[in-house]
Amino acid sequence: MDPFSRFSHYFAAVAASGSLRKAAEKLHVSASAINRQILLAEEMMGTLLFERLPAGLRLTTAGELLYDDIRRWNRELERTRQRVDELQGLKRGHVSVALIAAVNHGAVAAELAAAAQEYPWLTFDLAVCDSQTVAARVADASVDFGLLLDPLEHSGLEVRAFCEMPLGVVMPADHLLASRPALSIGQFSEYRHIIPTAPLMVHERSAMLYQRHDLTPAATISCNDTRMIKSLVAAGAGVSLLSLLDVSDEVTRGELAFVPLHGRAVRPLTLALCIAPKRQLSRAAQMMLQRFTLLLETMAGQQ
Repeated sequence: MDPFSRFSHYFAAVAASGSLRKAAEKLHVSASAINRQILLAEEMMGTLLFERLPAGLRLTTAGELLYDDIRRWNRELERTRQRVDELQGLKRGHVSVALIAAVNHGAVAAELAAAAQEYPWLTFDLAVCDSQTVAARVADASVDFGLLLDPLEHSGLEVRAFCEMPLGVVMPADHLLASRPALSIGQFSEYRHIIPTAPLMVHERSAMLYQRHDLTPAATISCNDTRMIKSLVAAGAGVSLLSLLDVSDEVTRGELAFVPLHGRAVRPLTLALCIAPKRQLSRAAQMMLQRFTLLLETMAGQQ
């Protein structure tokens, strides 16, 4: 156990489990030793940190504030350890990334795999979330950086690199419209539409286009999972509005066709690499941030 944070380990274990006994079992110390540390802290702070209930312990408001600070302190301590290791020339490092499901394959996954092979001493913590959760985790500094779609202008995030992903019509590779250089939304209205729904980011864009063109397809399938939409399209069940990011691998392999939409109302999605402005990154995190910056710049140049 870290000599600098004995109480924080005790307190966090009790806060997470709501029980002295469970915390004691997890930490392999006596429940009385944990309780003694908590009582001393309450005496020093002049307030209760836990409510003592028949079913266990529950954090008070003061306890919740302390718990939040301890978790933040633990993250900062881990970054300090990494920087000390780097000063000593130790070959180890850790990178935490939050990213959207749309990039869990293709170029981003390949870049992560390449880094893992090139730096076998490097460890990763990857969290796949929706864009809103990625933004929240980056903003509260629980991860080093994140990859998300359409970050809000006033979200407090710093965009290090971005790549615009056009919207288009996804169809089987042998579809009659597959050879077109571009399409308007009215040019494929006669086909069955597989409509992306929330929480998919493309849902809002597609819904806006349908509404703007006053188009209500007679035959539709609604789906909130990109993988299912692509499977249905490949099987000939219909066509769908998706971003190039969603289907780049299938298009490269010749399994699906992607024809861009044209028109003033058609806005691309923006894939952004974001960090918290004041976050201090370890050398390992800086190295991976640079790799992803170059990757997104390359992807942008290929559009």
